[in-house]
Amino acid sequence: MARGCLQCVKYLMFAFNLLFWLGGCGVLGVGIWLAATQGNFATLSSSFPSLSAANLLIVTGSLVMAIGFVGCIGAIKENKCLLLTFFVMLLFVFLLEATIAILFFAYTDKIDRYAQRDLKKGLHLYGTQGNVGLTNAWSIIQTDFRCCGVSNYTDWFEVYKATRVPDSCCLEFSEGCGLHAPGTWWKAPCYETVKVWLQENLLAVGVFGLCTALVQILGLTFAMTMYCQVVKADSYCA
Repeated sequence: MARGCLQCVKYLMFAFNLLFWLGGCGVLGVGIWLAATQGNFATLSSSFPSLSAANLLIVTGSLVMAIGFVGCIGAIKENKCLLLTFFVMLLFVFLLEATIAILFFAYTDKIDRYAQRDLKKGLHLYGTQGNVGLTNAWSIIQTDFRCCGVSNYTDWFEVYKATRVPDSCCLEFSEGCGLHAPGTWWKAPCYETVKVWLQENLLAVGVFGLCTALVQILGLTFAMTMYCQVVKADSYCA
């Protein structure tokens, strides 16, 4: 009976971790593709230049693949050490995510102030050599969200030391339009505009976060259940 339960949990855990591993492969693939085609796209921070969309996806994908691989091998081999390693790794990731979420909601105001200061510093790297990713990211954000600057379009005045903005701030794009009068530029601040957009899509973000948490809890349950079954089976055989 114990052996039958063990086999059932074994195949369920293997299937779960195989999907987990394949998901990691997909995320890693997208990250590598972004790194190869877009450079450091979405690197807006001057303090954390490596914090790009490509790098985040590569690190996340690699971590998910590693955890999924350990889980698959642990399930197939019925190895208590690997099962326990998988459980500890997944539990660590789950607790880390929970801690980050709690700290984010607890210090939202401080994070807002720091983020705005850091983004304004990043504006000074716009258009400079070696910062193609940051330049592209700001151009895309300002064009798509119809905004200009972090707090307002005058943020760019400090960067250029003149009354001008990037061409991506223009209501109607044309070469050198950033040199025209302020009436031809977007007035909305990018930080608040993107923040409002995120708040409007908070439900989707919440559902994604909840699904991720449920998947991780399911993985933890499978791992601990199988670990206990292996221990019982070993005790029975002994």
